[in-house]
Amino acid sequence: MSRTSAAELKEQGNRLFAARNYDDAIGCYTKAIIKNPSSSTFYTNRALCYLKQKKWQQAIADCQHAIEIESKSVKGHFFLAQAYLEHQLYDEAIANFKQAHELAKDQKLNFGDDITAALRTAKKKRWNQLEEKRIEQEVSLEKYLKELIIADKEKKLDALIKDDDTASEEGVKMVDEAANKRIAEVTDLFQQLDDRRKKREVPDQLCGKISFEVMREPVIAPSGITYDKKDIEEHLQRVGHFDPITRSELKATQLIPNLAMKEVIDEFLEHNGWAEDY
Repeated sequence: MSRTSAAELKEQGNRLFAARNYDDAIGCYTKAIIKNPSSSTFYTNRALCYLKQKKWQQAIADCQHAIEIESKSVKGHFFLAQAYLEHQLYDEAIANFKQAHELAKDQKLNFGDDITAALRTAKKKRWNQLEEKRIEQEVSLEKYLKELIIADKEKKLDALIKDDDTASEEGVKMVDEAANKRIAEVTDLFQQLDDRRKKREVPDQLCGKISFEVMREPVIAPSGITYDKKDIEEHLQRVGHFDPITRSELKATQLIPNLAMKEVIDEFLEHNGWAEDY
C-alpha cells in the first residue's frame, strides 16, 4: 500500500486538474477516497473533473455522496445543480442552486455571484422548456380545431347532396366559404398568440444588476444605480460595504426605496403574469 496520504493525493489531483489532465486527477481523487471515504472534498473534486469531461451521471453520483457526508457542502450542491442542468432536470438544478446560494451566504463565501448567475441560467432554460411545451400544445390545438371545421364542412356537404343530388353550386360555395372563414379566424387567433409570445421579454431596466431577475424591492444607491434590496443587502453583508458597480463605499442605511420603479414593476407584472416564472 502506498504511503502517500489522502491529503497528498488530493494535492496531486489538484495539480493535475489545473493542467487539465482530468483522467489522472480522477485517479488521484479516487485513491484519496479509498484512503479516506469520509471526506466530501475528495468527492466534489472528482465530481468537478467529471463535469469537465461531461460525464454528468458520474458527477451526480459523487455530489450526492459528498452531500451525504456533508449536507452543507456548497460545492456539492453547486456541482450537482450543474450536472442536473446539463441533464435538463431544471427543477432539480434550480433547487440545488438555491441551496448552494443559501449555504454560500451563510458561510460568507465569495462565489455567491457565480451561483446566482447559474441559477438565472437554469430558470431561463426551464422557462424555454415550458414555452416549447406550450407551443406544441397550441400547434396541436390549432390543428385539431381546423380538422373539426373541415369535418363539419364535409358533413354539411354530404347533407346537401343527400337532400338534393343536384345540390346547387351556390349552396356548396356557401358551405366552403363559411368553413374557410372559420379556419381563417382560428389561424388569426393563434397568430395573435404567437405574436404576443414573441414580445415576452422583460425590460433590462426592471431587472436587478446582481441577480438579473425582476426586482421586487428596488432601492437606489448614492451612485444613482438601482438594485433589488435583497441582492444589494446580501452583497454588503457577504462581500463588503461598497457599491458592486462603482466600487464606492456604501452602507445599507444609504439605500433609498425607488418607489417610481416599484410602481412600474408592479404594473408590468400585473399585465405580464408569465414574467413571474421568467
